[in-house]
Amino acid sequence: MIQNLAIGQQVFTSNVFLVTGERTVLVDVGNDFDVVSETREYVDDIDAAILTHTHYDHVGTLDAVVDAFDVDVWGYDSSIDGVDHEIEDGGMVQLGDNQYEALHTPGHKNDHLCFYSPETQTLFAGDLIFANGGFGRTDLEEGDHQLLVDSIGRVLNTVDESLAEMHTGHGPSVTTNPYTDIELALQAARMRA
Repeated sequence: MIQNLAIGQQVFTSNVFLVTGERTVLVDVGNDFDVVSETREYVDDIDAAILTHTHYDHVGTLDAVVDAFDVDVWGYDSSIDGVDHEIEDGGMVQLGDNQYEALHTPGHKNDHLCFYSPETQTLFAGDLIFANGGFGRTDLEEGDHQLLVDSIGRVLNTVDESLAEMHTGHGPSVTTNPYTDIELALQAARMRA
């Protein structure tokens, strides 16, 4: 099961996805709210924290999560404070009961990852792609618009039209034709180039 713990929060935070199952994880940990208490509303413990990237709104509560659950943190670049283990581009990571392929998708930030499960047709898109064809900012440090366009294109070429769910770093998840939202994001990002 995938549960967004940040729904209803009135603070500057990313979405925080609790993925339960054989390996219960948080995908991103958010900022400025009590993610530990929210997590414990559903489970007593988690096995890991998995990061799409390390912008503050996605990792602001990382210390609290690590302290409360005594977990390791996985991300693309272990030279970044707080990241214990690297997930390589193309590497597989277990979220809940399923294996997800890690896709290195820079453009919004150099260490950005998306996670895709062909088995369940589920994508965690981080801040690369949003609902209704939205896409990540490139005006922050490490932002690169052409890299972002290339990364969206890579995701579009990896998933297919049977994609069932896209969970984004901000805003609502997409459970109706998310492939179309990725196509729209690529078109919009190319037009803004």
